[in-house]
Amino acid sequence: MKWFDDWFERSARKVAHSTSRRSALARVGRTLLAGSMALPVLPFDRTGGQAHAAGAGAGGGQAKKAPDETQCDYWRYCGIDGFLCSCCGGTPSSCPPGTEPSKVGWIGTCRNPADGKDYLISYNDCCGKNSCGRCLCNMNLGERPAYRISLHNDVNWCMANDNNMFHCTTSVIVGLAQ
Repeated sequence: MKWFDDWFERSARKVAHSTSRRSALARVGRTLLAGSMALPVLPFDRTGGQAHAAGAGAGGGQAKKAPDETQCDYWRYCGIDGFLCSCCGGTPSSCPPGTEPSKVGWIGTCRNPADGKDYLISYNDCCGKNSCGRCLCNMNLGERPAYRISLHNDVNWCMANDNNMFHCTTSVIVGLAQ
């Protein structure tokens, strides 16, 4: 196997001496582009889970089940990342005792399956205590890269508060999305 290692090392060094990184990356990019064009376009789901949410509880004569605010699939949590305050002594829209809402937060737009309308949701971390540790949800629907900070949920939003310890996250309805 030593001959194989020596041969591979010589070949790699020869390529490295005669090729720049940019040209190698350009070749790889062209190859990937050509390969992806050759693949058939497969069908994909554009509903974003709406069919599942609308179908839950719908059935012949069954009573509708009240939404569970301690579950990640509750409609207001479509853009949440953190422990649910509804599991930590608070509610979906209020912090538990001994904590305070973050001065800054991120926003999302979630569809309420009950009325079919889109709502603006403000996600605010509750600060001042150690992490709650219960009901962790990481829903990334509509999340944007970190350079769009108001739409990014992987930030400790308690950084603006005096006590920047993260405890849990609320989801406050701001209003109808227009």
